[in-house]
Amino acid sequence: MKVTKQLILLLYALLILIPVSLVFLASFKTTPELYQHVFSLPKAWSLDNYRELFVNEAMTRYFFNSLFVTVVTIVVLLFFSSLISFSVIRLSKKVSWLVFTFFILGMMVPAQVNMIPVYILLDKLGLLDTFQGLILVTIAFLLPTAVFILTGFMRTVPKTIIEAARIDGASEWMIYRKMVLPLSLPGLASVGIFCSVMVWNDLLYPLLLLKSDDVKTLPVALLDFRGEYVTNYPIIFTGVVVASIPMILVFLFLQKYLVKGMTTGSVKG
Repeated sequence: MKVTKQLILLLYALLILIPVSLVFLASFKTTPELYQHVFSLPKAWSLDNYRELFVNEAMTRYFFNSLFVTVVTIVVLLFFSSLISFSVIRLSKKVSWLVFTFFILGMMVPAQVNMIPVYILLDKLGLLDTFQGLILVTIAFLLPTAVFILTGFMRTVPKTIIEAARIDGASEWMIYRKMVLPLSLPGLASVGIFCSVMVWNDLLYPLLLLKSDDVKTLPVALLDFRGEYVTNYPIIFTGVVVASIPMILVFLFLQKYLVKGMTTGSVKG
């Protein structure tokens, strides 16, 4: 049984490692070399694709656009979703169920269904082709998921601690800020990592709402390398490698909280 599990894990690791390795190797190849030798090592480990990506194509601006949108979105999302989740666990049982159900229903609506209404609404508000419009839409799309996850974590906080603090005269804001929020850090980290990946890699809403070069995000900018007859795959793969670096760093710095959050959820969920 143990050997079977290890074999399954090994096969799963290979399924992930092989395409990732091919993408990484392709970022050092030229287009003819990529087509001729897909699975081989580069003949010369040249950084020309990386230089072209950031110097000639001004991808640095798009990279920081994505970084700005992701950071602002996650900070605002965590703030409001944690407030809503705290309210859910503190409201009466009936009202709590109604509020929680309202957000759960929001998870059932596909993003594609909202494309036309969202576009019309932002057009009327004058928020098309702006960071503000994209951030607001992304937060609205991710809020139900964040509330769903954080509510589960906050419900694991012992009610006796909250009630004791309430008896001692602590306000709801103090209970939220001093007690519930610190105890929910693993949940916040889990939501932050999960939603960061979704925001960073999102193509649908940036492609729909952003038009000018000044506000393009990295996934949208990488589409510029796709032509009608010729596609510069080495540059696209280089962009994929560069786009993966921030998410890898986020995971490395927050993996302790992520693992703790997953463990907490499995034990008390």
